[in-house]
Amino acid sequence: MTSGESLPRPAATLVSVFAGRSDYSTAVRGAAVLFIAALTAAAAQVSIPLPFTPVPFTLQPMIVLLGGAALGSRLGLSAQVLYLAAGIAGLPVFAASPVLPQGAARLFGPTGGYLMAYPLAAFVAGWLAERGLDRHYLGSVLAMATGLGLVFTGGVAWLAWLTPGAAGFGAAIATGLVPFLPADLLKIFVAAAVMPSVWRLTGRHRT
Repeated sequence: MTSGESLPRPAATLVSVFAGRSDYSTAVRGAAVLFIAALTAAAAQVSIPLPFTPVPFTLQPMIVLLGGAALGSRLGLSAQVLYLAAGIAGLPVFAASPVLPQGAARLFGPTGGYLMAYPLAAFVAGWLAERGLDRHYLGSVLAMATGLGLVFTGGVAWLAWLTPGAAGFGAAIATGLVPFLPADLLKIFVAAAVMPSVWRLTGRHRT
């Protein structure tokens, strides 16, 4: 690279392609952030309680990662921060539960680690998408699997901290990772096909 050359710029994200450079670009990006935050809240309502763990099965991780990849790092993070802010404010956006409360107290419960990891997971999935990984299936799998790993790391670490005794980490793995990993990996393999497919529709999947 010569002194006159600039460093390569990150690849465009889907939202930047659709927003373009029109006068409505900022509005489109803002609407996309609101849409992903609302979709995350909607996915939380598809919740299946499991008798052997305090953590319900939801569709949220898939939406968090897809949203991050589509919006990019900063907007993906912003969407999840907005989602958490709505929950902290008391809006019923967290998964319905007869035991776990809505509001800020949810973040201090057994699912708090997963929820607090959402912004970082969306940021990382978006950052990898900005490097073009979401334009091909295997790259999309890698981007989403990395984000999913962060969600599980936050969730399991928080569960371990809440579980007293030396067996806390093992118990957290058994109740916060093992029951969910097969289904979440399957969701990743399915969801990873979405991004390259949409890119092909734009005609820019090879740029």
